[in-house]
Amino acid sequence: MRTVGRLRWLAGLTVVALVGGAGYVGWALTPTAGPAPVGRATEGPTPAAVGPTAALPPVAEAVPSAAPAPEGLPEIDYDPAPAGFPDDPESLDTTPLTQGLHPNRRLAAYDAPGGRPLAFLMPTISGVELTVPIAHRETGWTAVLLPSANRKLAWLPPGGFSTVTLRDQIVVERVPYRLTWYRDGVAKRTWQVSLGQRGQETPLGRTFVLGRTPPPQSVYGGVDIFALGSVPDDPDSVPTGLRGAHIGIHTWYHDGELGKKTTNGCIRLTPSGQRLLLAELREGTPVVVVDELPDPPATA
Repeated sequence: MRTVGRLRWLAGLTVVALVGGAGYVGWALTPTAGPAPVGRATEGPTPAAVGPTAALPPVAEAVPSAAPAPEGLPEIDYDPAPAGFPDDPESLDTTPLTQGLHPNRRLAAYDAPGGRPLAFLMPTISGVELTVPIAHRETGWTAVLLPSANRKLAWLPPGGFSTVTLRDQIVVERVPYRLTWYRDGVAKRTWQVSLGQRGQETPLGRTFVLGRTPPPQSVYGGVDIFALGSVPDDPDSVPTGLRGAHIGIHTWYHDGELGKKTTNGCIRLTPSGQRLLLAELREGTPVVVVDELPDPPATA
C-alpha cells in the first residue's frame, strides 16, 4: 500500500488531513460467522409456467443513459465532497462489501442511475490510487461509498473502471470501544480502542481505508496511520488546524486511554494491532462504525 504523503499537523491531536498533494489525514477489523447483517427482503418463489408453455427468458433491463458531465464540475479530492449526493440507505449494515472499484480515468459521479452529474471521481486522491467499495448495483449502474463524505453514495455509469476483490472488513463498536478485523466474513482479531470525545464523536456508518501516511510525531509510536474516507460530522467542532481533516485509525505512545473517549474522532488501538492491520489490509477495505453489535464477535 502506498503512503498518502506528508502531513500538516498539530502536536498532540489525533486527526490528520491531506492538502494539495501532501497528506494530512484525521485518524480516526474474523474464521466464525461475520457480524449480524441488517435484514434484507428476499424474493418469493418464482411462479410455475402455466400449461405446457416453457418459462420465457428474462427481459434485459434498459440501462439509463448518462447525461453529459460539464467540464466545470469539481473533482472529488481530500477536501469535503460536494453536496447533493444521496444518503447511503444501509449505512449501518455490517454485511461485508466484497468488491472494490478503481477508476481507470476521470469518471462522472451521479446522484442516481440516469441522474444528475455532480462531480468527477478521479483515479487517485493526493497521489494515492483510489479504491472505493461497491455498495449496490442497479440497471447497469454502480453505487460506491463516496470519499471525503459520511454516509453518502455516488452512482457511476458502465465503463471506465476495474474491480478488485475485498477480503477484509473492519467493524468498530462505539459502546464497548471495540475494533474487530474480519477476513472473508470471519473474525480474526479484536482490540480495545479509544474513540472520539464528546462533541467530536467517531462518525457512525460505512466508510473505507483511503490510504496510509507516516506518523508526524513521536507520540504516534513510529507506526503509520490509516486515513479513512470519512470526515468529522461537525467540522466546526475540531480545532481550527484540523478543519478539512479526515477520520483515521492510528496508535499512541501509551495504552492508558484505551476504552475512553479521548480523540478528535479518530480510532486509536495498540501499536501491535496497528502494525498487523497495516501488514494485512489494502486500500478500499470497508470500515463500519456502529454503536454495538447484537452479539460479541468470536475470533478465530
